[in-house]
Amino acid sequence: MAVIRDYNKLASDILREVGGEENINNFSRCATRLRLVLNETPATAKTSIQSLPGVIAVVESGGQFQVVIGTHVADVFNALSGMVKEKDSGAAQPKTRWLDAVIATMSAVFAPIVYILAAAGILQGLLILLGLADADIKTTGTFAILNFMSWTPFAFLPVFIAITAARHFKCNPFIAVLCCCALINPEWTALAGKIAAGSEVKFLFFPLAETVYTSSVLPPLFLVWALSWFERRVEKWLPEVISPLFTPLLCFVVIVPLTLVVIGPITSWAALGVAHGYNTLFHAAPAVAAAIIGGVWQVIVIFGVHWGITPVIMANFDTQGYDSFQAYQTIAVIGQMAAVFGVFIKSRNKALKATSLSAGVTAIFGITEPAIYGVTLRFKKPFICGCIGGAIGAVVASLFGSLYYAYAALPGLFTLVNAISPDAPMSFIGELVGAGTAIVLTIVMVQFVGFEDRQESAEPAPLKVGSLQMLSPIKGEVIALENVPDEAFAGKVLGDGVAIVPHEGKVVAPCDAQVATLIDTHHAIGLICDNGAELLIHVGLNTVNLQGQYFTPLVKEGDRVTAGTPLLEFDKARIEQAGYDLTTPVLVVNSDEFTLTRHQSQGAVSPGMPLMSLETGAQPA
Repeated sequence: MAVIRDYNKLASDILREVGGEENINNFSRCATRLRLVLNETPATAKTSIQSLPGVIAVVESGGQFQVVIGTHVADVFNALSGMVKEKDSGAAQPKTRWLDAVIATMSAVFAPIVYILAAAGILQGLLILLGLADADIKTTGTFAILNFMSWTPFAFLPVFIAITAARHFKCNPFIAVLCCCALINPEWTALAGKIAAGSEVKFLFFPLAETVYTSSVLPPLFLVWALSWFERRVEKWLPEVISPLFTPLLCFVVIVPLTLVVIGPITSWAALGVAHGYNTLFHAAPAVAAAIIGGVWQVIVIFGVHWGITPVIMANFDTQGYDSFQAYQTIAVIGQMAAVFGVFIKSRNKALKATSLSAGVTAIFGITEPAIYGVTLRFKKPFICGCIGGAIGAVVASLFGSLYYAYAALPGLFTLVNAISPDAPMSFIGELVGAGTAIVLTIVMVQFVGFEDRQESAEPAPLKVGSLQMLSPIKGEVIALENVPDEAFAGKVLGDGVAIVPHEGKVVAPCDAQVATLIDTHHAIGLICDNGAELLIHVGLNTVNLQGQYFTPLVKEGDRVTAGTPLLEFDKARIEQAGYDLTTPVLVVNSDEFTLTRHQSQGAVSPGMPLMSLETGAQPA
């Protein structure tokens, strides 16, 4: 994955490849990915976007087109937000499977607040450690203040859900917050306490349940869903002159009682029912539950549907004060973290070692997508090793009875302290032993099982200084880049350069370089020149649709090549018979860092003839 230089450019490229603003029905983000709901998915979108600098991977799952970007996803999301207008809530919605809709909703609701919950969880973990180090500190005012601060986002979780759910369901966020605040009003908590003690409290003719909504997930979520439906109809019924006042009033007096009478009890029962199902397995066979979660969790992450488990985990913390799922989930994350560090230790490829180290550090904080898509899943065997290590480590932890006593929004190495409890001293020990088992076992397995480690030349790359002469990589006819019948190339969105209409089906290296990228469909190749210039040779227009047919690569990623080295061959006649334009842009992707001089802007060229010169320094205005 190349470094993102311009978030607006990447957002614009993604928007173009998915079919423009009119094709996006909705979009959101999580910790590492853009999540787009498209009306239709263009055939070339996945391949094209996956090849963009800054994109780790593209996943189609849960009714979403997910672009995995990593830690810069917020910047790209913000840039995209400025390019795509909010959709009219009355617009036609594409039909989706109910499961896809559920997953998309969970992602849209929880992803924006994950770091808020993670921050509070880390604070809880630190307070646990302080309490163990000095029992007297628990009696201080400082500890008391920090303690209630750490529980604040969980106590007011319905309010956070109101904000994110209102955006997802496209309703008034202030009305949503008002209704959800009513659920956590201390007066309702007092009434629920009376009902639990045996008193009967009714709204009109309907008896109320004893459900308390602090830290709840599904009740406020379904409240906002119902609000979005009711609000739109109230706005249509009421005259425009009184709608601003009476719409909030009617929504408030209808939706809150409806939640207390129907929505709240039913959804709370549903969440508790699913949690009970998992807990039944856990109590009957904890090692089995641990092996499943420790081994399969990262597979679930691949498809981006992992947010769906959040209500179950929150229900466990709310009813029991602890949860076993997150104890095993953490070890699954640590197993994948260990796998990428195992690749770092074993690899002799400098580029792969740098990527592995970066992804491993990110995984320490509980974000494993860069590790999975950038390294372990890419080589397959390390990913499997991580899953096996996570499963065995989780089973080891289960033998100690390890549990989590504080919620971890991003389970990982730093949340192991959430397993600490004075009432269960073996819990933390078991979690440490399980995590250690996963780390050691996974790293050892990666060393023995290995992976395809592409060696790189021992010759060090020269510094990015001086000038570079780039020779023609193809025999053909040179044309100006502005004349290429493709907006992205002609507009120099991907960089400056020239284009060549090939006379034969062979591409050679235009200079001494390293093969940085070989697109899966083999129609394009990226090179890193000795002076740091990033070149892209893109054979034909829209030839990605051929899915590699008629293209034969002669090198692989990581290979060191010299000027004139054959890079790839293609069947010119068959590609043209298939109806494709073989005009081949030869681009300097980071052309803004160089002064580019074209030796030839038109006419015939052959491999070895000077095409362009690059000198360090931005081009003059």
